Amino acid sequence: MQRTAVNPVTWSLEMGFNQGEVVSGETQTLYISGQTAMSAEGRPEHEGDMGAQLALAIDNLESVLAAAGMTLANLVRLNVYTTDVDALFPHYGQLAGRLGAAGVSPTTTMLGVTRLAVPGQLVELEGTAVA
Repeated sequence: MQRTAVNPVTWSLEMGFNQGEVVSGETQTLYISGQTAMSAEGRPEHEGDMGAQLALAIDNLESVLAAAGMTLANLVRLNVYTTDVDALFPHYGQLAGRLGAAGVSPTTTMLGVTRLAVPGQLVELEGTAVA
């Protein structure tokens, strides 16, 4: 797989994402359902704690990637849904740091939503990975 960043402007690179990415060559694509701060038993965790919920959502995202034989380095698209964008920003470095450590800047969209499917959840990560 070959990845080519498309950045007609460069401000997004400071925030850890590309404006676009061209993926070419033989590939396998993984579409990842929204991952939240849920335990392995399906119980919501860390009610009211945006930082802890984000950390667990990233862990859960990485677990799905690992089960498919991939890592964060394979992530080409990331959608971030949150019930409070302002509350998420102070913790966003956790996500940017883990993506940076993986050497990846996936195309990203952040959306503020009224609520998520599971009451009490504050952030959800949905992605597409290519290997």
